[in-house]
Amino acid sequence: MTNVQVQADADVMVNGPEDEILEWRDIDWRAVEDEVRRLRQRIFTASRDGDLRRVRNLQKLMLRSRSNTLLSVRRVTEINAGRETAGVDGRTALLPQSKIKLADWAQYRAKTWKPLPVKRVHIPKAGGKKRPLGIPVIADRLLQARVVNALEPEWEARFEPKSYGFRPGRGCHDAISAIYLTLKGKNPQRMWVLDADLKAAFDRIDHDHLLAQIGTFPAKELVRHWLKAGVVDRGRLAPTEEGTPQGGVASPLLLNIALHGMEQAAGVRYRKLGTNAAESVEGSPALIRYADDLVALCHSYDEAEQVKAKLAEWLRPRGLAFNEDKTRIVHADSGFDFLGFNVRRYDGKLLIKPSPAALRRIRERLRTEMKALRGANVSAVLHKIDPIVRGWSAYYRTVVSSKAFTALDDYMWKLTYKWAKHGHQNKSRNWIVNRYFGQFNKSSRNQWVFGDRETGAHLRKFSWTKIVRHQMVPGTSSPDDPTLADYWAKRRRKGMPTPLDAFGLRLLTLQNGRCQLCLGLLLHADHQPQSPAEWEQWMVVIRRAVTKQHIVLVPGQGESDAVLRLVHTSCRRRRNADTSTGLASLRAREPSGLA
Repeated sequence: MTNVQVQADADVMVNGPEDEILEWRDIDWRAVEDEVRRLRQRIFTASRDGDLRRVRNLQKLMLRSRSNTLLSVRRVTEINAGRETAGVDGRTALLPQSKIKLADWAQYRAKTWKPLPVKRVHIPKAGGKKRPLGIPVIADRLLQARVVNALEPEWEARFEPKSYGFRPGRGCHDAISAIYLTLKGKNPQRMWVLDADLKAAFDRIDHDHLLAQIGTFPAKELVRHWLKAGVVDRGRLAPTEEGTPQGGVASPLLLNIALHGMEQAAGVRYRKLGTNAAESVEGSPALIRYADDLVALCHSYDEAEQVKAKLAEWLRPRGLAFNEDKTRIVHADSGFDFLGFNVRRYDGKLLIKPSPAALRRIRERLRTEMKALRGANVSAVLHKIDPIVRGWSAYYRTVVSSKAFTALDDYMWKLTYKWAKHGHQNKSRNWIVNRYFGQFNKSSRNQWVFGDRETGAHLRKFSWTKIVRHQMVPGTSSPDDPTLADYWAKRRRKGMPTPLDAFGLRLLTLQNGRCQLCLGLLLHADHQPQSPAEWEQWMVVIRRAVTKQHIVLVPGQGESDAVLRLVHTSCRRRRNADTSTGLASLRAREPSGLA
């Protein structure tokens, strides 16, 4: 960082000058999270009430908040998938002392910071093409995370009901559920579907229009500098006259702001069913959007054509247009793919399944990974393949996936047997089966589970994932709405698929989803994975981050006081480095019902 001085002279503080922090491990994360949540709720409430002056004052308070800074540092250095990827300056902040210095710099010295260009990287996507990402430097990622906590709750109070992409508490499954509720039944009104995709939306957003949208936001000039910072591709700097880099922390929010109003432009009208619930009125189309992917469900082909024309005109001043190669109008009986799912009515019955393209991709992925693992041991195979199986099945567990899961189990058996045969070409079939396959999972009663006989570790089957109907987020409900705190608490307690066993899940529930030592959230349920690949990464992260450990409480009862608790791996390492401090912290924070 050429112009970042991370050597802080001032004391490091949590919420104010009186609360000194000597080390990263001394931070009370529960207090930090509570402070940021309360500020977000106040911004949301003021925005919903239309009190713009109060919104701006609260946003300034959020941008100055030490808790916001600390939580943002944690997000970009511990939670985000790209935390180990450096920007153009080659810097990361993975060590505790680096995180403290970064937080101190952002709190006291970032006012004169000039954003640096993003680093262009290309990742593969379907069809052999590549998706360009822009990786900001760690300082810009941190500042963007702080800005998101100030700007997002204002817009959460304004966003339309059927917008589901990159929003807290919402995801792909909500969008699919909205489609299901619209098309289910024997005679649904809206049978014609405008299946649309925007062309390079992140790269083409008009800067002036976007900046006009955010109005008098206190950090507007910083947002402007991020948009204009440029991109370094293969060592060459290019200016950015349009778009927001896909890969930036603030980019998804900025895209949603740019696309706000799309439902109204399409002619969607709602009638209120309650404080936060609404449904499209009769005669109105329904539009479901996930980021730059959208479907408009219409009463006729002509109405779908009209909606497309209206939206094309609405998109033009925003610098956006439809990708005509991926935009079409179809009947629900013909079916369409959306977010990796196939939606189609069969003889009057609506079925949503994994799309054929998604099935081809997962088969190709499994085949490629197993071929690359030839020569590796069983443990390496389990370590690599198990998160893929868990992640893919978790993403598709809410739809009609049983047949797909069974077919993939059969395919996976063939791949594992072929892998074993390759490593033992002179051994018989019975020898291979006896060594690598058996009833490793006693509850499944399946003799053909692939695993390690020495450790008992085994590969999960797709079909072990139960089909569970997703409960869609109603209307405009947001985690930032203080009146819905109980609703979101109950929704989080229902949990998501995890690498934990039944006992681990029980501990997670008893501990209210929090680490026993730092009291920080073990799972960040408000920001759910949004694709099979993200679910896979989430499984890997949680498996690394959440570890079962014996922790002795030592109140005087001896061995009988040893219990199992779920803690972050980083907290476990810190506790082992200073056992007395860890035990004292544990005793002070022991929640009721766990001993």
